[in-house]
Amino acid sequence: MNAPANLGAEGHKAAMLAILDRQKAAHLRDGPLSAETRIEWLDRCIALLVDHATDIQDALNADFGNRSREASLLTDVSGSIGPLKFAKENLRKWMKVEKRKTTPAILGLFGAKAHIEYQPKGVVGVISPWNFPVNLTFAPLAGIIAAGNRAMIKPSEFSPATSELMKTMFAKVFTEEEIAVITGGPEVGQAFSGLAFDHMIFTGATGVARHVMRAAAENLVPLTLELGGKSPVIISGTADMATAAARIMNGKTLNAGQICLAPDYVMAPADRVDEFVAEAKAAVGKMFPTLKDNPDYTSVVNQRHYDRIKGHIDDARAKGAEIVEINPAGEDFSQQEHHKIPPTLILNPTDDMTVMQEEIFGPVLPVKTYKAVDDALAYVNGGDRPLGLYWFGTDEAEKDRVLERTTSGGVTINDVIMHVAQEELPFGGVGPSGMGSYHGHDGFREFSHRKAVYTQLKKDIGPLLQMRPPYGPGIRKYLAGTLKK
Repeated sequence: MNAPANLGAEGHKAAMLAILDRQKAAHLRDGPLSAETRIEWLDRCIALLVDHATDIQDALNADFGNRSREASLLTDVSGSIGPLKFAKENLRKWMKVEKRKTTPAILGLFGAKAHIEYQPKGVVGVISPWNFPVNLTFAPLAGIIAAGNRAMIKPSEFSPATSELMKTMFAKVFTEEEIAVITGGPEVGQAFSGLAFDHMIFTGATGVARHVMRAAAENLVPLTLELGGKSPVIISGTADMATAAARIMNGKTLNAGQICLAPDYVMAPADRVDEFVAEAKAAVGKMFPTLKDNPDYTSVVNQRHYDRIKGHIDDARAKGAEIVEINPAGEDFSQQEHHKIPPTLILNPTDDMTVMQEEIFGPVLPVKTYKAVDDALAYVNGGDRPLGLYWFGTDEAEKDRVLERTTSGGVTINDVIMHVAQEELPFGGVGPSGMGSYHGHDGFREFSHRKAVYTQLKKDIGPLLQMRPPYGPGIRKYLAGTLKK
């Protein structure tokens, strides 16, 4: 569906509500999808990605101005096929009834039973972002479909070419009763977030998530929120600096840092900052000998975000930070066709700088110093709980202390971002960085209703009879046995 712009808020909502009603009716009419149907739907999604791989690269390149074609294949195409195949291979196992023990246990000895059935929730709304628009549509769908649900998808208006392509793709192989894509601007998104879905997943900015959560609250729609925040990197004094800097800068320059899990600032030992800067320059120079016309180096998505990121750099410079622009070929970026910003380190940032107050979402990396690791932990814990946290080093005791004394959505040790690629691990945030989690089995569980089922004994036995009025010595004896420390 692509509603006309002149429909207005109520018109958009009515058109989407009609699709939602048809999907809910189909869910009730057809009952829970069989494992075979779920696998067939997942196969359709995989085929869409394989058959449209080049189209996806072209659309992403058009939306970004320049988007690395290999990076698009890695993150948005291959990175989406993997979760779909994983769900396909495992969903039969996930769908099985999960047996539980009875309480009190004696009931089980006489034949009572307890179990959990995983039931599709029904219709799941998906609001996907512009930074990885394909992956962050298809990866949630792996769990949504594996759990037997139908879906309505609202992709971002900031990646219009990719959003329109996905609308066309899905319409080729799915009916609107199965999976529907709704495109449009903020008015459409606002109406979409107010629909009475059986579950909704939103991936995007924390500020927007507050509006989504308010809208969902009107219908008490359960939410999965995948947000972001300022994900820190702590470099231990024991770290191999060349390896650490190479991996950090790879994570920071992938998609030009426009990643919810991108390292947002570095905490480095005070006596190793110069070493980190030197190794960061070497790593960027090796990956990107040139930047301006290099197709491997992605642009900032639009003028608004370009101006925002440049504003962070200008603000930090004005407030006394040292700015280290990593520009291996010494190119002039004042005149350029696309919104490219060279990887930029901000040394000695202070908390009054905007770059330390907001998620950066760009190729800019502040570098703070610490003397003792507890000082670094205190700084991290002084802010909101982040989506990711990264530690580099070889000191196992220090690693354990970092893990025990910080709270984040997930952690990668001796690299950045990579925990998101593990289908056996839940992916999600905590507090301002999100709620709920998905990927793999955790995604299946997130988008399923875990229905508790208890089967009572067929015959009344003494202990059961004693639980009913008129109350007598039997229940008093039972209660006395429970009132113990």
